[in-house]
Amino acid sequence: MIGLGTIINGAAIVCGGLAGHLTGKMFRQEQQDALTKACGISVLFIAVSGAMQGMLGFDHGELASGKSMLVVLCLVIGTVIGELIGIENGFERFGEWLKEKTGNSGDKQFVSAFVTASLTVCIGAMAIVGSIQDGLTGDYSTLSVKAVLDFIIIAVMTSSLGKGSAFSAIPVVIFEGSVTLLARLIAPVMTEMAVDYLSLVGSILIFCVGVNLVWGKMIRVANMLPAVVLAVVAAYLPWGF
Repeated sequence: MIGLGTIINGAAIVCGGLAGHLTGKMFRQEQQDALTKACGISVLFIAVSGAMQGMLGFDHGELASGKSMLVVLCLVIGTVIGELIGIENGFERFGEWLKEKTGNSGDKQFVSAFVTASLTVCIGAMAIVGSIQDGLTGDYSTLSVKAVLDFIIIAVMTSSLGKGSAFSAIPVVIFEGSVTLLARLIAPVMTEMAVDYLSLVGSILIFCVGVNLVWGKMIRVANMLPAVVLAVVAAYLPWGF
């Protein structure tokens, strides 16, 4: 069944949110703060692993780094575009709307939790590649693996940040569902190099999410999202990175 992967992923996030909400009541405020920091550190190391996989390689038997210019250009130009459009503000307005409509107007952390969790589970190659596989062949195995990871991530985030994290299922379903429906159009664009570039830049954005979790909101990560699109575009430029 085409689209089943998106349904599984969305359901896993909701279930993770429920599990996190139930377990979160067992912790005192200082314990929840400690859990947030632990979650942030975990996200940082996952992101570093993904970024280093994309930037490091062997050249004549020696470890060498590359793609620095790709990272700099995508992040700088992407951030300028995102700031001009105001993507972060859009996310926050939608979060405020959800907070009111779901009866969580008293939850001060709702919007922050929603935006942080949404960015964490939406950014990355697995969401795009898995959705394309689902749309073309009905193979939802990649999204099923992502669903397990998202369940754990959202359970931890909900227990520490609050119920807003669980509502990240909405942008995930919209995004993955759209890619699944448009798979035949998107698939030719997502070459191996495009996926590699996307994974690298996406990992760096996830690193920024981890920074916000550990040290408080310091980076408007949503405004950096155009960098992911630019990473795919960069794969088609005539010069290499």
